[in-house]
Amino acid sequence: MSTQQFTNQNNASAGNSSAVRVGVLGFGGLGQAAARVLAPKHEMLWVAAADQKGYACNPEGLNPDACIKVYQSQGSLGYLEPAGRLSSNSIADLIENASVEGYFLALPNLPNTFMASVARQFIQSGWRGVLVDAMKRTSAVEQMLELQDELQEAGITYMTGCGATPGLLTAAAALAAQSYAEIHRVKITFGVGIANWEAYRATIREDIAHMPGYNVERAMAMTDAQVQALLDETGGLLTLENMEHADDIMLELAGICSRDQVTVGGVVDTRNPKKPLSTNVQITGRTFEGKISTHTFTLGDETSMAANVCGPAFGYLKAGVMLHRRGIYGLFTAAEVMPQFVR
Repeated sequence: MSTQQFTNQNNASAGNSSAVRVGVLGFGGLGQAAARVLAPKHEMLWVAAADQKGYACNPEGLNPDACIKVYQSQGSLGYLEPAGRLSSNSIADLIENASVEGYFLALPNLPNTFMASVARQFIQSGWRGVLVDAMKRTSAVEQMLELQDELQEAGITYMTGCGATPGLLTAAAALAAQSYAEIHRVKITFGVGIANWEAYRATIREDIAHMPGYNVERAMAMTDAQVQALLDETGGLLTLENMEHADDIMLELAGICSRDQVTVGGVVDTRNPKKPLSTNVQITGRTFEGKISTHTFTLGDETSMAANVCGPAFGYLKAGVMLHRRGIYGLFTAAEVMPQFVR
């Protein structure tokens, strides 16, 4: 199915009746941003979402403002009337009760095995469709690689590492690499600015886990007060170097360079929406003429972390839907497949 056929199919009738029905798992900062990103789209209709305490689904579509209001005031989408249900097993219950072709897993990967355990839930449920994550850690993606055969047998098309980095910047590196006969280095540097760390608690904890002296277990065990105390010490800044980021394994799997040629680091300002530095990826290599050069792809400072994560995630979800409808299942990374723009 071509991109044009996909678009024609989704515009075949008035309204959203032919749009791809999608769900969002996790309704923290990224999940809420995902709902807002989907709101103006006509090729995708947001019909389902789950958090730790409940879920909501409506085949006619969910209202982002109503969902966010309920979640922020009562702590769960389960309180949404009339579409919400409280549940201690919200993901499994949502899979069973919602008719969804693709899910964005806007979930914190804490502990490091969590995303793989969610994928297993989908496999065991008998559900068939497209799953997209925005995982960060190399070891987490390695766990997904172990599920490759099971995902294929289950009829699931799984797109991993499809956020900003890994994701958008990894794909840019894969494209920029084509100018070279040999890749010497891929360097990703990111700047993230958020006005209030509490809006992205899980994301900030994942970042803390990359800091010297910290790991996933220690970051998970930190109370909000301890996180706040750490941020007070650092002036709200988290400086991260030589992170365990899955851009390395994704570029290695794509045959572009070895993982030890990839470095990722950056600065997160948890008290200021302005980016502390510009996010970019630099790809250095040698051309067939023997020239050494560097391509640099820089993201606009005005684009937020949420925009740079959620936009690509749904672009990859659209690409995954096209693969799935062709009967192509299994695991793919952001460096292997081009995202498709969602209108």
